Amino acid sequence: MHSIEAIGVISSPFKEKFAVPRQPRLTPSATSRIKLIGEANSPESVRGIEQFSHLWLLFLFDKNIEAGWKPTVRPPRLGGNERIGVFASRATFRPNAIGMSAIELKGVTQDKGQTWLELGSADLVDGTPIIDIKPYIPYSDSIATATGGFAESEPETLEVNFSDHALKQLTSYPNARHVTQVIKEVLAQDPRPAYKKGKPDSKEYAVNLFDLNVKFVVEALFINVTDIERF
Repeated sequence: MHSIEAIGVISSPFKEKFAVPRQPRLTPSATSRIKLIGEANSPESVRGIEQFSHLWLLFLFDKNIEAGWKPTVRPPRLGGNERIGVFASRATFRPNAIGMSAIELKGVTQDKGQTWLELGSADLVDGTPIIDIKPYIPYSDSIATATGGFAESEPETLEVNFSDHALKQLTSYPNARHVTQVIKEVLAQDPRPAYKKGKPDSKEYAVNLFDLNVKFVVEALFINVTDIERF
C-alpha cells in the first residue's frame, strides 16, 4: 500500500487548536501560506495554479491521530450535547485524520529555491501537514441547491472589546492594526467549549495567536480582551 507523505506545511496565525476558527472564511483577515516540501517544492508543480481563485487543501489532523475516533461526535453547532455520526460532521477526530478546506489563493512566491503558496484565511493550526492541493472548480464544486443541515447559516458572533491595558500592549507590536483585527475575528466566534455558548462565566481564557498569548473573559454577549503577552 502506498504511504501518504506531506507535500507541504502551512503557516498560519493559529498556534493551537483552541484558536482555530471552525470554518476557513470566518476570519477573513487571517492570511496563511503553504511551504512546499520535498519533490513538490518546484515551480513546475504549481505551474498554472494562479488561474484559479481558490484551492482545495487536503491535510492531516496530525495532533489528533493518537487519540483515535468514535462513530458519533457532538458538533459545537448543536450545543456540544447532541450526538450525530462522524460522517455527518466535520469533526477533527476521524478514521484517517484527513481534513479538507476550500481556501483563497492569493499568489505564488519563490525565494531562494523555496516555493510558497500565499493564501487567504484557513482553518488550520500552524504547522499542519498538507497532503494534496487541488483547484476549486466553481461550476462543479459550488452547488446552488445544496442544503447545509444543522450548519445551514453562519454562526452568531459576539462583540469583542479590548481593555486599555491590552490596547497599550498592542501598540508596539508590528502590524498592530492587522493583528488586532485577526484577534477580533477569532474571538468573535467564541472559542469556548460548545456547552458554554451564550453563557457568561468568570473564567479567564487564553488563545495563542501569532506569537501572542491573548487572554479574555466572556460577559453576557461581549468578549473582553484583558491581557496580551508575547510568548
